Amino acid sequence: MELVRAAKPLIKVAAVCGSIRKGSLHRSLIRSAIEISNESMNGILEIEYVDISPLPMINTDLEVDGTFPPAVEAFRNKIQQADSILFASPEYNYSISAPVKNAIDWASRSPNCWADKTAAIVSAGGFFGGGLWQYHLRQTGVFLDLHFINKPEFFLHVFQPPSIFDEDGNLVDAEAKERLKGVLKALHAFTLRLQSNNN
Repeated sequence: MELVRAAKPLIKVAAVCGSIRKGSLHRSLIRSAIEISNESMNGILEIEYVDISPLPMINTDLEVDGTFPPAVEAFRNKIQQADSILFASPEYNYSISAPVKNAIDWASRSPNCWADKTAAIVSAGGFFGGGLWQYHLRQTGVFLDLHFINKPEFFLHVFQPPSIFDEDGNLVDAEAKERLKGVLKALHAFTLRLQSNNN
């Protein structure tokens, strides 16, 4: 009798990009993550890009009778419904980009939408590859009760040959894609472990 393996549980991932420019390489990382998930991970992750560009700057005067502006409500709902978060962002002045910090602050308003979710970070940049902003985000995650995978880390040094992205901004480097897949697999496993501990 042939044994049928149980399918691995589906994990919903909200992907947040910290650069809102059209040609962002970090949007490309998210696109590549979605492709990897769909093509080579047997559908165990459902990654949805969540656009943060419509969010107004954080201002509690915009909260009226316990409600938020429509764009903020929509964003908070996306985060609330996700099991995990994938952050892809450049490093600005050794720290978190303004769009990401703004999104974090809106979703942290009571009730905190980030609480008890898992997260992973990917970045591309110069010498540090975004390492300093990643560390700052991890510090912020302590207050948010957001649980980051520790390994594997993902930093891309993109301002040196050979080219990791093509002329259209697509991730084409095979090694980088494999590393990105490793991050997604670790995020899936960590999320299942956290959910199991909470049940």
